[in-house]
Amino acid sequence: MKVLSEPEIKEHLKESTGWSFKNNSINKDFQLKDFKEALQFVNKIGNEAEKMDHHPDILLHSWNKVSVSISTHSAGGVTENDFKLAKAIDWVSK
Repeated sequence: MKVLSEPEIKEHLKESTGWSFKNNSINKDFQLKDFKEALQFVNKIGNEAEKMDHHPDILLHSWNKVSVSISTHSAGGVTENDFKLAKAIDWVSK
């Protein structure tokens, strides 16, 4: 799996709302209505990740906030698969 260059990542980010590139991963923070909704969202992310066999780092914090960090650890950086998962996460966040 090909690791994307920083210019390639920046180009992909133009097509993604709210995602940023830092610490060799793409990242996004979500704020939900309450703890229950945040927990349900984490489970939705988990279901999408399992379908893709691609697993992001997920942090549920401050009772209603979820932070997601995605990279392809086995490739050592950000790949096309990371952006595919980001799109799936955005879809389930609606």
